[in-house]
Amino acid sequence: MTFPFEALAACRAELETEASAGDAQATFPAAGLQRLRQLGVLAAALPRVHGGLGLGTEPHGAAGLLHMLRLVGQGNMALGRVVEGHVNAIRLVCLYGTPAQVARVAQDVHDDALYGLWVTDGATPLRMEQAAGGLVLHGGKAFASAARQATHALVTARAERDATRMLLVALDEGRTVQAGGAGLAGMRGAGTGQCDLTGMAVLPAAMVGQPGDYLRQPEFSAGAWRGMAVALGGIERLSALLRSQLATRGRAAAPAQQARIGRALIAAETALLWTRRAARMASGQDQVDAGDIAATVNLGRLAVERAGLEVIELVERGLGLSAFVRDNVVERLVRDLATYLRQPAPDETLCEAAAWFTRRDLPQPDVRP
Repeated sequence: MTFPFEALAACRAELETEASAGDAQATFPAAGLQRLRQLGVLAAALPRVHGGLGLGTEPHGAAGLLHMLRLVGQGNMALGRVVEGHVNAIRLVCLYGTPAQVARVAQDVHDDALYGLWVTDGATPLRMEQAAGGLVLHGGKAFASAARQATHALVTARAERDATRMLLVALDEGRTVQAGGAGLAGMRGAGTGQCDLTGMAVLPAAMVGQPGDYLRQPEFSAGAWRGMAVALGGIERLSALLRSQLATRGRAAAPAQQARIGRALIAAETALLWTRRAARMASGQDQVDAGDIAATVNLGRLAVERAGLEVIELVERGLGLSAFVRDNVVERLVRDLATYLRQPAPDETLCEAAAWFTRRDLPQPDVRP
């Protein structure tokens, strides 16, 4: 069984159209999500033994997951963020959960479940407290993608002694959600919100892994490559639109515009190369130090950010005011990409990676003939 990449690529126009139509009202792309579900996108990350393709959960699947996330990002980065979180949740359960938990998640996904990965605390940090028969949650999560649409979520919650644990929670339709996406400049279709989980009862069997597993390296840093793949799709789409819109307007032959086109192509290829390298290292295909993996992926994350910001500047300068007109798809894509690239602690990430490689070389792939 193989993934239908050509069918997914053919969906780009419909995903993009839905994204633009729903942007003003921050409408979640429900039709696009259903289309991806039908193509097997949500089940693709499951291990093969559980009816998936192992994309993102088995070493061989890293390249396929990169291509899948890249294609979704080309169509709708907000939807790409939702899919990336879903895949991330599945991977963490596969890494740290019990066989029974993996089997449960797989069954949920085959039953059309959408998983969220919610780790950013709201105004009241999420805690779990012992109660008769199990655990009760207090607090909530902020910047929760697909806050109303996710059927399940992997969340982080503090327990006694402030140890952080991962929990699997099933979400009912009565959840309390405060809209957050409508206030964002970009990625408005990701269904971002603040979800209050106070009063939710969970069983001890819902706890995944051990205290501190979510922050365990190299996985904590290495997982950033999946977000890089979604951003890569957006970068490639903006680069393509720059070329096509300049050509349509008869301006592509101008030397200054050709220079912009060339720089945009270089930036997109740079993002691709770093993402491929990060994906390979994170998948464990190369036998390297855990610190090398985390630091390399962190450098890649910043390289993709820089490539994206450069393409945004080139598009805006190349297309001029037309890039700021709302009925031009470029205007939304610029906002979506700029918002998506705002990952936490970029300066700290760069300094940590630089410190790691100050006295050791960046690991190189084996290119011997």
